Amino acid sequence: MTNHLGDIQNSKAIIIFGANPAVNHPVGFKHILKAKERNNAILIVIDPRFTKTAAKADLYANIRQGTDIPFMYGMLHLIFKHGWHDPEFIKNRVFGMDHVIEEAKKWTPEKVEDVTGVSADLLYKITKAYATNKPGTLLWAMGLTQHTIGSSNTRMAPILQLALGNMGKFGGGCNILRGHDNVQGATDMCCLSHTLPGYYGLSEGSWKYFAHNWGVDFNWLQNRFADKKWMHTKGFSLAKWWQGVLQEEKIYSSSPIRALWIQGNGITSIAQQVKVQQALDKLDLIVIAEPFVNEAAVLTNKKDNVYILPTASQFECEGSVTATNRSAQWRSKVVDPLYESKTDEEILFLFAKQFGFYDELVRGMMMGVKDGKAVKVKNSFKWPEDATREIARIIKTIGLTGWTPERLKKHQQNWHMFDEVTLKGIGPMKGEYYGLPWPCWTETHPGSPVLYNIDIPVNEGGMGFRARFGVEYKGENLLAGDRATIKNAKVKGGYPELTKDNIEKVLGIKLSSKEKEIMGKNWKVDLSGLIAKYALKAGIAPYGNAKARAYVWTFPDKIPLHREPLHTPRFDLAKKYPTYSDKKNHYRVDTKYISIQQKDYSKEFPIMLVTGRLVMYSGAGVIERNSKYLVQLSPEMYADINPELAYKYNIKDGDMIWIHSPEGAKIKVKARFTYSVAPDRIFLPFHFAGVMQGKDLSENYPEGLVPYAIGESANTVTNYGYDIVTQIPETKAGLVRIEKA
Repeated sequence: MTNHLGDIQNSKAIIIFGANPAVNHPVGFKHILKAKERNNAILIVIDPRFTKTAAKADLYANIRQGTDIPFMYGMLHLIFKHGWHDPEFIKNRVFGMDHVIEEAKKWTPEKVEDVTGVSADLLYKITKAYATNKPGTLLWAMGLTQHTIGSSNTRMAPILQLALGNMGKFGGGCNILRGHDNVQGATDMCCLSHTLPGYYGLSEGSWKYFAHNWGVDFNWLQNRFADKKWMHTKGFSLAKWWQGVLQEEKIYSSSPIRALWIQGNGITSIAQQVKVQQALDKLDLIVIAEPFVNEAAVLTNKKDNVYILPTASQFECEGSVTATNRSAQWRSKVVDPLYESKTDEEILFLFAKQFGFYDELVRGMMMGVKDGKAVKVKNSFKWPEDATREIARIIKTIGLTGWTPERLKKHQQNWHMFDEVTLKGIGPMKGEYYGLPWPCWTETHPGSPVLYNIDIPVNEGGMGFRARFGVEYKGENLLAGDRATIKNAKVKGGYPELTKDNIEKVLGIKLSSKEKEIMGKNWKVDLSGLIAKYALKAGIAPYGNAKARAYVWTFPDKIPLHREPLHTPRFDLAKKYPTYSDKKNHYRVDTKYISIQQKDYSKEFPIMLVTGRLVMYSGAGVIERNSKYLVQLSPEMYADINPELAYKYNIKDGDMIWIHSPEGAKIKVKARFTYSVAPDRIFLPFHFAGVMQGKDLSENYPEGLVPYAIGESANTVTNYGYDIVTQIPETKAGLVRIEKA
């Protein structure tokens, strides 16, 4: 999220792709409604289903899922044709827009209508309304990401904003809505398999930087791996971990997966639930550390070697969470853990003790910095304060240096002293933004509420685009133009990332011999803090000031291109806009693309599948379905179906129906009539579990722990398909067939 929810109140136009904040983010949605009240802001919703958010929209487009890129190219076609773009912004702050312009020329409104199902007239109305009312903000969520081309979708949306000059502006930017209170924080701290915390890569240099900061020997760390090559190799992803067990597609690992530890993730949020069940059954060991019974214990047919560790809830622990807008919020413990339950960290500490690396795990919390080096400064630690200090000391890439526990606690205690629109504090909090949104470069920096804003000074949160790809490509300058100078900066226009070797030249300063001795190699590993100190003194961000890349030469598609979903209802378009070649060693497993798409599934599976969230549930619904009060609001799994479609299959409102997927899986749910879905698609909420392909699994729950509501999982019938870069599942574009049960 480049901006924040409160900043939406500064917008004059709001366009939402694949998100339903009225349901998924109801508290945040108030800012959208306030923008309509205070600015008469135009709300535009692009979604394959008429949602509660769409009900508040001025303009709504019922798009065919998987065609967001053609729709946005259609917008760009009209934007460039009518001169609604920002040529000065593009010239000084964007690289490669000429490639985008050429592709946009191909996407006439008529062509967009054929591919997306949105009429040429409506496309024009939406484009004009959005492009001529600035600043405009763009929001998205899983409806844009969970596709084989999800990574291209999330490039396309910023390109649209770049063309209009809406990036780095109050009331503008791209606002990506995360689902839970600490999704952003979990991502920042590397609950992923392809980076270290803070998005540091898996290179030897990154590992050595962390080994130094953790106070452990690099060779010891390296020897924790079966072979040192695995230290620099992406692991299995959450989406396809099960292939590491089943090995139906070739895996690239030292050995198959034999044990699974589940902590903080609902297993039914993963696509291909039949495969997940098969993998769970084949495992030697399953360990679940959760406050409630994770459905993994219920889904599996295993009768032994399944352990459930009772974990403390959020009210029984303390520490920071990072909100969707990059702000940290301190959360205090309300009560001590009840009965035999333990906090997440205590469980992991016990695990580390049992396996002999506890001292190495916790040593980083006893480290400090002296003369630019990490050194041990005490013999014990206090949780979570010292863990927070460890994070602040190490993570320079996203600027967490200023996130001390003292500052975060002070924000919690004085939250009422911050303005909801600007995040600016008053009284004791004056000069800081609520939650110190990262990057927060130093312990005195206020945080950055709006990324890439060159209209405010760096010491008030300003910055350019990060210069992370060098200074030129094929002779073309990648740094920002002269007209893209950060306000009050001593360095005019663009400049590279700051390093020990270039800082004197870039800033026009002279370092002392002592400073040169203790300064880190670059701003990402400079424990001395000198690079950030001198950068801010000169009014610039340490990560450089470059052009945003619309053209990315390292991606499978250098500019975003439309590629039909693997299971497309328009097989004629699959031939014209084919998917990718099958990909080998994609997160340690071969992954299919074109070999799946070669078949026309639409004849046997003619109905498009849409999935989404309900306001009373979240994620897999593990917690909420244990509340008898919340369950009353939506007590059973169902499928929303248009009466026109239902009549074709002799289905009445309230009938039980079977839904079949191309992979051979099926679920049995109740039909619910509604006109919110078009006659060519159905909608499934994704919060239920406890029933598998018609079989009630209640007997698999521990005694007395069956939730108040169980039901089929929507992810049993979501189709095979994974993003070409991130391997996120294609749950938002699939096909099914239905029949009366």
